Amino acid sequence: MWRARRWPWPTPRWVSSDAAAAAADSGEPARRRVAALWGNGDYGRLGLGALESRWSPTACPFFLARPGDPPASLACGGAHTLFLTQSGRVFATGLNDFGQLGTGSSMTHTLDPIEVSGFNEKVVEISAGNHHSCAVTEDGELFVWGKNSSGQLGLGKSAGKVVSTPRMVDYLADVRVKMVALGSDHSIAVTEEGETLSWGAAGAGRLGHGHKSGILGFTMTSNEYTPRLIKNLDGIKIKRIAAGMLHSACIDEKGTVFIFGQKTEKVFGRSNDVPRPSVVEEIQFSEEVSCGGYHTCVVTDHGDLYSWGSNENGCLGLGVTGMVLSPEVLRSSVFRLPVCKVSCGWKHTAVISGEDIYTWGWGGANGTFFEEGHSSGGQLGNSVTWLKTCLPNLTFVRTKVVPSVEAKPVRASSRTSLILS
Repeated sequence: MWRARRWPWPTPRWVSSDAAAAAADSGEPARRRVAALWGNGDYGRLGLGALESRWSPTACPFFLARPGDPPASLACGGAHTLFLTQSGRVFATGLNDFGQLGTGSSMTHTLDPIEVSGFNEKVVEISAGNHHSCAVTEDGELFVWGKNSSGQLGLGKSAGKVVSTPRMVDYLADVRVKMVALGSDHSIAVTEEGETLSWGAAGAGRLGHGHKSGILGFTMTSNEYTPRLIKNLDGIKIKRIAAGMLHSACIDEKGTVFIFGQKTEKVFGRSNDVPRPSVVEEIQFSEEVSCGGYHTCVVTDHGDLYSWGSNENGCLGLGVTGMVLSPEVLRSSVFRLPVCKVSCGWKHTAVISGEDIYTWGWGGANGTFFEEGHSSGGQLGNSVTWLKTCLPNLTFVRTKVVPSVEAKPVRASSRTSLILS
């Protein structure tokens, strides 16, 4: 049963139409659309031309020098970042140890964005996993590249363990792909008809295909090297998908949330897997879902934010750090407007409320270089070197900054893109 939304969804953008009109009336130039990045800078994943971390949102100079084709969206992987421009071109920066930049080059990493080529048509969607990447064209073709050790590229068993340039997934040639979510070593796709497929590493049940019976009654999971329909979602039209480290989630056209994979981090080695899609009964009329390392967040059509799972460093934003096994709504007076977007990183979270970004969780991680002055963290977009924030924190890009590790939301930025690794 459908119901009308009680409030209009705000569209995150660099400048609102009202602001643009006001600027025009006053003679002031309208703000430009930019790609703003912050956090761990190792291997050049921020695309800012250096290795240093950024503790507050920083505009990418590469795109500032190309105003004719501004960035439309971006996707953050394990240590690399993809950019999609308004004309449908794809650029990549950061670590390239498994070809995840898609350039075919042997370079280990790059500090500045470089273009990814080989697509048949204009690209309209991008996604980045831990070490693999993908792009969807306007004709619904899916191109993949990067690490393929567990079949996460969906190219079949004969494909190499590393694919350094984009390749079309031929197994999906007869369907039009609408969106793709990449996890650590697995991938999920939704077609325009709402069918859901998954492939890659099957451990913990993250593909949603269930366990197989093995020798002596033990359960087994096998990797999927080509896209496979999730049987338990057959006949259910899916509109949103998300992939985390060892779990996955999706939302159907009625707003029902399904989740599968490892529920939380294992305790004393005990398995708590959900190998087939299971309905999250506590939440209805959902619009957005995101999976982090071991936590999940959902936004409803009323703009309510629910979170659950591992709560290390306060990544659930509930003001505490204990594990939460069932969804809890995050009530915070910090949010000025209903939440419309959410993105979960490894141990931190961010949301968009109106045109503001709020962040919380772990913000002081070390980078892989461990060099003095480099890669020190900053993924919450705040300049003060606190260790964690358990409640929402709020920071204006052009005015002031607040703690870098929070267990409650803090506003980290206004009018910027929101994708976390």
